[in-house]
Amino acid sequence: MTGSLQPSLAIAPAAQGPRHVAIIMDGNGRWATQRGLPRVMGHRAGVQAVRNIVRAIGDFRIPYATLYSFSSENWKRPASEVSDLMGLLKAYITEDLEELHRNGVEIRIIGSRQGLASDIVALVEKAETRTRGNPNLKLTIAFNYGGQSEIVEAARRIAMDAAAGRLDPRDLSPAVFSRYLQTDGLPDPDLVIRTSGEQRLSNFLLWQTAYSELVFVDKLWPDFAKADLGQAIAEYGRRTRKFGAVTGEGT
Repeated sequence: MTGSLQPSLAIAPAAQGPRHVAIIMDGNGRWATQRGLPRVMGHRAGVQAVRNIVRAIGDFRIPYATLYSFSSENWKRPASEVSDLMGLLKAYITEDLEELHRNGVEIRIIGSRQGLASDIVALVEKAETRTRGNPNLKLTIAFNYGGQSEIVEAARRIAMDAAAGRLDPRDLSPAVFSRYLQTDGLPDPDLVIRTSGEQRLSNFLLWQTAYSELVFVDKLWPDFAKADLGQAIAEYGRRTRKFGAVTGEGT
C-alpha cells in the first residue's frame, strides 16, 4: 500500500511499530538549488540529517534501519559531485564511528565495492569490523548499490552452486534465494520512506520490499526530522498489512 504523508498528520503511537525502516534519502540537490547554494552543500546538510535520523531511530527503538545513500546509477553524475559524495561518506564514518559504536550500532555496507577507492573500502571494512555484533541498532547503508544488480548477482551465485552440485535446483525457494542477497540475515523492511515527493523505489531493495508499506514525504531530505519520522511511523501503524491474504476488511 502506498500513501503520501502530509506534514499536518498528528504523531500517534503505532499499534505495532516497524522492526525495519528503510529510507530513500532524496532531495539534497534540490534543497541546495532552492537556496542558491552548490549541490555539495545540500549533500553536507543531508549528512547532518543522517546523524539526526539515526539518533531518532534509536529513540524510537527500531532495531533495523537501511539508508539508501548512493546508487550504482549515481556514477552518471558530474565527477566533482561524485567526489564530494565519496568524501562525505568518509567524513561520516570517520567522525561518527565511535559514537555509533558506543551507542551499540552495528554498521553494514551493502553494494558493490568494485570501483571504490582503496581508502574508502578500507574505511568501510574498519566500520563493519569495529561495530560487528553491537546489539542496539543494525544500520545498513546502501552505497554503490542497485537492486537489479543484487538480484542478478544472487542468481549467478545460485547457478554456480547448482552447477557445482552444492545446491539442488528443486530446493530453491524464496527463503533460499534471500540467503544469496546482500541483506542475508536481515528482516525485510516493514516501512519504506522516501523524501522529496518522488514516488518510486529507484532500484532500491527490489526483492526485499515486495510487501513493505511505502510512505512518501514531500520534505526534502535535509529538512526531514525526528517529527517527520514519527509521523511516518504513525502512518504505518494505521495500515493493515495483508501480505496478499484476505482480511476481515475485504480483499
